[in-house]
Amino acid sequence: MILQGREITGVFFDLDGTLVDSAPDLVVAMVRLRAERGEPDIDVSAIGHVVSKGGRAMLRRGFPAADDALIEQLLPRFLDLYAEAIATHTSTYPGIDDVLALLERSGVRWGVVTNKPGWLAHALLVALKLDSRCAAIVAGDTLAQRKPDPAPLLHACALAGVGAASSVYVGDDLRDIEAGRRAGMMTVAAGWGYLDGEDALAWEADRVAVLPSDLPDALGLR
Repeated sequence: MILQGREITGVFFDLDGTLVDSAPDLVVAMVRLRAERGEPDIDVSAIGHVVSKGGRAMLRRGFPAADDALIEQLLPRFLDLYAEAIATHTSTYPGIDDVLALLERSGVRWGVVTNKPGWLAHALLVALKLDSRCAAIVAGDTLAQRKPDPAPLLHACALAGVGAASSVYVGDDLRDIEAGRRAGMMTVAAGWGYLDGEDALAWEADRVAVLPSDLPDALGLR
C-alpha cells in the first residue's frame, strides 16, 4: 500500500486505547483494590480516561489523596488484581478486527508497541488470540527505553523485518506520535482512544483517524 508517496510494509499499534478497550477491566481492578483497603465506594470510572498514561496515573485517579509513596506501594497489587481478570470485559475496538484482517490480506505486517509491562501485554494478547498474528510485540520492559523514545518502535521494525521509513505507528497519546516521528515512521493519531480531553489534532500526526473505521483511508488501504 502507498501512503503519502511511501510504500508501507509495516503498521504498528499502541495497545490500550488503540487496539483494545481495556478500561473496563482496569476499573474493576481499581474497585477491588479500594475494597481491599477498606476505602469507601467512589466513582472510579474516570481512570478510564488516563489508561494510556499508565498505572500510576490510574491510581492517582482511583486514590486521589494518595502521595507518591503510597502510589508506588499500591501499584504491584493493582497490577496483580488486573492480571487475575485481564480480559473479562476487554475487547478490540469495533472495526479493529476488520483493519487487522485487511492488513493481513494486503501483505502488510503489523505489530504492537506498548509501554504496558510485558507480562500483562502478552497475557492480554494471548487472551484475545492476537499474539500469534503479531509480527512483533514490544512491551514497556522489552528494552531499557520506553516511548516516547523511538527505540521500541525501531526494535519492532527489526523484529517484523520492515524498515521504519516504510512503517506507520498508530497511537492515542502524544508520546506515541512523538515516538513514531522520532523513529522516522508515518504517524496516525487514534481519536477514539483514552485522550482525557486532549485534542489529537494538536499532536501534529501525519493523519488523524477519528474512529477505527477511518483507519483504512488513513493508512492508504483504499
